[in-house]
Amino acid sequence: MIFAAGYQQIDAGMLFSEMLRDYRDEVREVYFSYPGFASGRPENGGSLPEQIEQLEFELHQLRQMGIALDLLFNGNCYGQWAISHRFQREIISVMERLSSLELLPEVVTTTSPFVASVIRQYFPGTEIRASVNMKLDSINAMEFLADKFDSFYIRRDLQRDLATVEKFHLWCRSHGKKLCMLANSGCLPDCPYQTFHDNMVSHDADIRNVRNVAEFMPHLCWERYRFKENRSDFLKSSWICPGDVDKYSPFIDVMKLATRQHASPRMVIAAYTRRNFSGNIYDLTEPCFASLFAPETLHLETHLAE
Repeated sequence: MIFAAGYQQIDAGMLFSEMLRDYRDEVREVYFSYPGFASGRPENGGSLPEQIEQLEFELHQLRQMGIALDLLFNGNCYGQWAISHRFQREIISVMERLSSLELLPEVVTTTSPFVASVIRQYFPGTEIRASVNMKLDSINAMEFLADKFDSFYIRRDLQRDLATVEKFHLWCRSHGKKLCMLANSGCLPDCPYQTFHDNMVSHDADIRNVRNVAEFMPHLCWERYRFKENRSDFLKSSWICPGDVDKYSPFIDVMKLATRQHASPRMVIAAYTRRNFSGNIYDLTEPCFASLFAPETLHLETHLAE
């Protein structure tokens, strides 16, 4: 099992790629979105040329360390362009640009069957990974996608049940596929807002440019966790303790660490690669709830539904 960390552009201090040198023996993949494309997280801001310049510089550093690259097209919505010739050209253009820089990604992770088909047709050597945002919760779902994807993220709401994880693993192994999981999501268990929220994220740039209803909270977790009686939901969520990592290694090929927007990606990476964390668990997940729950803290040795 290897770890995959999410790239983020750090404006001050040590660059993400420099920080990752300390963990390159276990973090063998970095996933990233290309500026200007919808993904599972909002854009970081800043000018597009500056974002691209810094990203491509750091990708070179990662490639020199032997770390594989995973390009995200994991937005939940591409609007009117979802199956268009224009979007096809844009996908091909980004892949060709990265190839020209000797940065062709080893993996493309997507929620879009259309993106998967474009990559399969034009870049057949690239591994195509079904995003965690596809919420794959059955063997049937993977069977339906077997000709389109090479690896799959198990739905995070299932992953605390090791028997279910093993079933997914056995199917993947027998079909030449990889199984992946997201270790530190702070999202509510079985969140009914997820599709709504993911669609909003895909349109983040547009949403920020209109006048919105300030009184409406689009994030159900933040709405519920304002009330202490709901905070037990956090314990029922999909995150796993760093101390439980090795329980998954027989079944999981890639363990994804959510660090693209985390305030302390080093803390998350260190905790999971070392299989130990003595700090506040509320600090470990993305989204991070430490400020919302303060002064309350949570310290656990092990937390896994057997």
